[in-house]
Amino acid sequence: KAPESAPPPALKPGEVRTIPLSVTEKGYEPSPVTLRQGEPVKLVLTRTTDKTCATEIVLDEYHINTPLPLNQPVEVSFTPTQTGQLVYGCAMGKMIRGVFLVE
Repeated sequence: KAPESAPPPALKPGEVRTIPLSVTEKGYEPSPVTLRQGEPVKLVLTRTTDKTCATEIVLDEYHINTPLPLNQPVEVSFTPTQTGQLVYGCAMGKMIRGVFLVE
């Protein structure tokens, strides 16, 4: 199990936290990522491999299903509304997945 990441720094009101994520042959990296409840985040996802089924990000709780074209950064924004583990992944039943830990 990977060591827990440090909690994110507090943001100023109205500020959006930007999180770069890569989609590689290992999946979504980094994972897990710690988020704060009620704090808006903007994910910037870049898919760098064609060798997996992770060609989009699916986050059911926030009705996100966004295609990730190869080597093109894609922005996805949402605000976590509940604490706990938030699993996202590919459209194939999240065979390839990542985790957000919402505090």
